[in-house]
Amino acid sequence: MPVSPAKDFLAGGFGGMCLVTAGHPLDTIKVRLQTQPTPKPGEQLLYKGTWDCALKTVRNEGFFGLYKGMAAPLIGVTPMFAVCFLGFGIGKKLQQKTPDEKLTAVQLFNAGMLSGVFTTAIMTPGERIKCLLQVQAAGTGPKLYKGPLDVVKVLYKEGGIRSIYKGTCATLLRDVPASGMYFMTYEWLKNVLSPPGKEGELSPVRTLVAGGMAGMFNWLVAIAPEGKYPNGIRSVFVDIMKNEGPRALFKGVAPVMIRAFPANAACFLGYEVAIKFLNYMAPNL
Repeated sequence: MPVSPAKDFLAGGFGGMCLVTAGHPLDTIKVRLQTQPTPKPGEQLLYKGTWDCALKTVRNEGFFGLYKGMAAPLIGVTPMFAVCFLGFGIGKKLQQKTPDEKLTAVQLFNAGMLSGVFTTAIMTPGERIKCLLQVQAAGTGPKLYKGPLDVVKVLYKEGGIRSIYKGTCATLLRDVPASGMYFMTYEWLKNVLSPPGKEGELSPVRTLVAGGMAGMFNWLVAIAPEGKYPNGIRSVFVDIMKNEGPRALFKGVAPVMIRAFPANAACFLGYEVAIKFLNYMAPNL
């Protein structure tokens, strides 16, 4: 059954909520590894790795310390992923001559890139708020932000709407090709893993595998830390390469890849379950 834009929108939002719930703890660890201070001579890193960061976070802040900053992405995730899946659906329809026409890998990649453009307006402030709250570790200094809304107020006071949307260029450079890879990989694996004669129809386990692999292919770019780059993404790149070398671009890559599989597996499973529910409850929507 062809999926309408309304169903893509609703199911995509539900899938995004599943993604955040499954993946936020490792996202917190990733951000803390990326933003931990450079040790002085004779000192050790605050976190030795993924597992050490998780243990110290739970020990110092309790289990829910891993979910710090989750309110912002959870609030923003419904419209963000709703728009993401809506954009992908529109991208496919723009290239199809008939509703049942199968698209090539390149066409699927193009449709995915369009979804990346759609989500940037929501993704940029959401990512910025989330990262600022995650970095604000309990007990390590003054508490700068009371919550997501307070972050928005402080950023707006400091630099207006431009401060809230700081990093838009980097987000576009990351999300447009990444979204293309994301959806192209999922659709390709969806066909590869389908039983003979049931192309595109996956069991829950196979949906999890396809979604998880799509998420891992999606994460190809490391996010540079917030704080000291007034000239934008070029300043970030020059500073990191000069002071820390190429390996610093991939700080936190282990938790990113570990998170990518379960989080995106949950996302696509949530999306597919929601689509089936909507098709059953509102076949004409």
